[in-house]
Formats: sequence, structure tokens, C-alpha cells
Amino acid sequence: MNTLQSVVRRRRAVAVVGVVSAGLLVLSACDKPTPIATVTVGSDSVNSGATCGGEGGALKQSDLAGCLKAKGIKSISVDPDETVRFGVDPEIADKGWTILMNGQPLTDSSTKTYRTIPGSVFFNAQYGAQGNSTLVSIKEGEKDASGLWNFKLKKDA
Repeated sequence: MNTLQSVVRRRRAVAVVGVVSAGLLVLSACDKPTPIATVTVGSDSVNSGATCGGEGGALKQSDLAGCLKAKGIKSISVDPDETVRFGVDPEIADKGWTILMNGQPLTDSSTKTYRTIPGSVFFNAQYGAQGNSTLVSIKEGEKDASGLWNFKLKKDA
């Protein structure tokens, strides 16, 4: 009986090692998620991983143009009298980030993780707004963009 128990224990140990090894293999194959950017208006917020890039390498200028036309962009309603708050993960802030409005820089680059802008700016023709919705992007990188996070701000009248 003693020999049978030791064989069973050995088989269990081998099975456990196999399961653990398989689990580690699966985890190592997973892609690391891109950092998150968040837009908050009042008590509502929306966040997203990078629309393009966000994994460290520089994006080509031609890629950026395509990123600004991406489908499935998350949206949030904005009362022009509200403040729009932008937050980014420290990984984005460390590289510097700029807020773009319809593809054009709205702010200077910052290394802070948090910024605020009056909601009225996003619907003001003086700043390049057109109609009742605006594409707002967060561009990671001081000079060359290494990531782009897109959001659609919809005017809440």
C-alpha cells in the first residue's frame, strides 16, 4: 500500500507542475495592456486604452492620420458650462502628453497626470470646433507620438 501511495503522490506532483507550467506559459503569451486615458465630465467618465500605439515605439505620421479616423471611439456628453477633466496613467505622463482637438494641438505638452479644460472650448469655432461633436485625442510623446487615445465629446445642450 505504501508503494501505491508514493506513486499516486508522484503523479499528483507531476500533474501540479504541469498545470503551473501551462498557466505560466499562457500568462507569458498575453499582451501587456496599453496605459489608460480617462475623460470625466461632472460625475460621468469614459476611459480607453490606446486607439493606436501606446506600446513605446514611435508612430508614423501616416499612422496618426488613420488613428484620427478610427471607428468605435468612446464618447461622453459635455455641458459647455462644465469642466472637462483629463487623466492619464503615469506611463503616459512620463513621456509627456498633449491634448489634440480635431487633430490639432489644444494644449502644450505636460508631464502631469491630470488636466482640466472648460467644456465650452470644445464647441467654440475659435478653437476649430465644428458642430455639436468634437474629436479629442491624447497624444503621448513630446515630439514623435508613441500613442493616441481618442474620445468624442458630444454637446449636451
